[in-house]
Amino acid sequence: MTSSAELRTAFLEFFRARGHEVVASSPLIPGNDPTLLFTNAGMVQFKDVFLGSDHRPYARATTAQRCVRAGGKHNDLENVGYTARHHTFFEMLGNFSFGDYFKREAIHFAWEFLTVVLKLPAEKLWVTVYASDDEAHAIWAQEIGVPVERIVRIGDNKGAAYASDNFWQMGDTGPCGPCTEIFYDHGPDVAGGPPGSPDEDGDRYIEIWNLVFMQFNRDESGTMHPLPKPSVDTGMGLERLAAVLQHVHSNYEIDLFVRLIAAAAAATNVRDLHSPSLKVIADHIRSTAFLIVDGIVPSNEGRGYVLRRIMRRAIRHGYKLGQNQPFFHRLVAPLVAEMGAAYPELAAAQDFVTRTVLGEEEQFAKTLETGMKLLESVIAELSGTVIPGEVVFQLYDTHGFPVDLTADIARERELSLDMAGFERAMEAQRARSRAASQFGTYRSDSIAVAGSTEFSGYTTLEDAGTIVALFRDGEPVEQLQAGEEGIVVLDSTPFYAESGGQVGDSGLLRTAAAQFTVSDCRKQGEGAFLHIGQLTAGQLNVGERVEAQVDAARRAAIRLNHSATHLLHAALRQVLGTHVQQKGSLVDAEKLRFDFSHAEAVTPAQLEQVERIVNAQIRANVAIETQLMDIDAAKAAGAMALFGEKYGDIVRVLSMGEFSTELCGGTHASRTGDIGLFKIVSEGGVASGVRRIEAVTGAGAYEWLHRLEQTVRGVAALVKGDAGSLESKVRALAERSRTLEKEVEQLKGKLASSQGGDLAAQAVQVADIQVLAARLDGADAKTLRDTIDQLKNKLHSAAVVLAAVEDGKVRLVAGVTADQTSRVKAGELVNFVAQQVGGKGGGRADLAQAGGTDPTQLDAALAGVAGWVAAQL
Repeated sequence: MTSSAELRTAFLEFFRARGHEVVASSPLIPGNDPTLLFTNAGMVQFKDVFLGSDHRPYARATTAQRCVRAGGKHNDLENVGYTARHHTFFEMLGNFSFGDYFKREAIHFAWEFLTVVLKLPAEKLWVTVYASDDEAHAIWAQEIGVPVERIVRIGDNKGAAYASDNFWQMGDTGPCGPCTEIFYDHGPDVAGGPPGSPDEDGDRYIEIWNLVFMQFNRDESGTMHPLPKPSVDTGMGLERLAAVLQHVHSNYEIDLFVRLIAAAAAATNVRDLHSPSLKVIADHIRSTAFLIVDGIVPSNEGRGYVLRRIMRRAIRHGYKLGQNQPFFHRLVAPLVAEMGAAYPELAAAQDFVTRTVLGEEEQFAKTLETGMKLLESVIAELSGTVIPGEVVFQLYDTHGFPVDLTADIARERELSLDMAGFERAMEAQRARSRAASQFGTYRSDSIAVAGSTEFSGYTTLEDAGTIVALFRDGEPVEQLQAGEEGIVVLDSTPFYAESGGQVGDSGLLRTAAAQFTVSDCRKQGEGAFLHIGQLTAGQLNVGERVEAQVDAARRAAIRLNHSATHLLHAALRQVLGTHVQQKGSLVDAEKLRFDFSHAEAVTPAQLEQVERIVNAQIRANVAIETQLMDIDAAKAAGAMALFGEKYGDIVRVLSMGEFSTELCGGTHASRTGDIGLFKIVSEGGVASGVRRIEAVTGAGAYEWLHRLEQTVRGVAALVKGDAGSLESKVRALAERSRTLEKEVEQLKGKLASSQGGDLAAQAVQVADIQVLAARLDGADAKTLRDTIDQLKNKLHSAAVVLAAVEDGKVRLVAGVTADQTSRVKAGELVNFVAQQVGGKGGGRADLAQAGGTDPTQLDAALAGVAGWVAAQL
């Protein structure tokens, strides 16, 4: 019985021995395809190679690629746990040829691996070919020797290739070609028919390997032209193949899942190992952990939302099993034990992943408690079988309760959701948001510019360029006049265009008779630089030469802050751990802002350590060097790249000695010493698992410290001390303040006691109960509550309302003695008064509070208390 780990190794070694480069799994965030939410197949990292825009030093490759299908077009989330082979996370084994071998070699490799290496019985294997692919059919029948009755032609011989399961295409146009698939026959004791038959969806015949032959290039008219270098892309699910070799019919019964399911059962205190919920949890910990490893953190948008959805689905299945305490994070260690050897990055990030999962569990517990109460109350009063869209929206918008979670719960109760009503509520919210954000702002995405601008700003701040386009109000024009705002596009410029977190440059464009003040510079299209600003004098025309001059002082300050972000990133990884990854940045002339992955607040001691490390690097005054390098050579040299960023073949590598090496296209200082001083001014959370540090450098750091020193001197003067004695003086004042606050509380208590005695005489008898409604203006809420307690003790059987007015606001407290709470509720009583003074409130049957905004109606409201109590009796 071959284990999953042994199978993975055997596959890679088989193809390594046959001239294939073993390429590491790429991250789950596609680096070269913004149309994909996640890496969902082995060919994703090679897409540009197949398209011809990327070139590798090898023509054959093999991978064990981690994949996620849980969002967008490829979404298996809802089926996970309820079928034998659906997963959110799976491993795809693949071998690839980039214009090297083609159908014959690919088919022979596949057959040899399955029948010789893995020793699968040849008579158990069926194959499919595209209906018109006679070449592949002949290889299978004549060279491999598969009986023709076990070779099934799939597809439309009349040319509808795009509609066939056995014809692959990258898009509506571009590389495409026929497929051949290999199926394993589990035997007649399992229901299902062979591929291509009416019963093909059964479990008897299981597809284990798909070989794609990229043979054509489809143009816009649909015509397919033969590719000059046909290629091969194959994919085989590791979990499916392991199930075949381990003689089980479900992927969840293979060795890897059996151990994860056992760990999930232990974490949830469940004995039934066949529970679908355990399968969900075991599957979801894999996608959860690897997504976090690749830099995704739970959030309310994009990939982070999909991760949160996966995590919360697993956590809720734990709730279904009776586990109401955090448990999901306890599965990270068992997962590392299973897969850490194959994926060292998982083992390295174990602590960070565990903390991130625990944080999400704790946050979701609060969301679930609030949302479930509301949902249960709605379901209890539901007259039909459809939960109203307004309720679904309220759960989502107000309480953060995911819509898919509401749908899961509804499905379990045999209910459905009014999704049309939900969408209407969502659209109404979007309309409100759009209306609230109607303010003037520049939008570069409305500008269409052909071509690109050459950037000379790495080496100079002044340069000449030719105007290739002008825009006014978003429309192309041939000239700009003095006083007009617009956009100037040059063929060459020293102005840095906003990117990589660094803001765009400002400065001037000049001719002999004109001056254009540049307030910002941004990129558009294929790399055109848009100089945004106002023509303050003269006239500019398309085709004119201009002198471009960057604001040198502003650029210098930006450079210092940008270089400091690289030092900060390296220092954070040194202090907090290598799980720290950049999640965003903003670098301008005043400050730097750096967002990074970390599951908890950075302690003051850790911040101080980071600050000391950065300033030590500044004092070391090492050279800041940039090199243009091949992307693979840069990564081999240890340069850090941001997940999700698209890099070209040649990249800029920024190094600060041995302390920091990263890919970066921004502008930087010449030496670390130029930064002068680095000071962190704030640290806080911006999203689940994401922290933010703001800092200042150079002159900005000096000004920040100078203002702080002035503040310290001012405070010292107020407490009649100096900077040296300030701490002891302030501590003494704080202790004195706490003592006085205690004395005030004691005096208020005495006042309440004395007032309680005086007020008790104002109570009126209503049937067999004493009723009192009075004002104690100026009293705070605690004094009102204390006085209520005094009055209840004195009156024995009573209903009391006390009110106070302060700064135009009404404060109300109501109390009912224990012997009367079955007849008179304090919450209803206080609400009766509150509604008359423009407020509302509630609380327990014996004590309740409320507020109001209309003091003019207070006396009348209090006068009606006795009548209201009488009506209750």
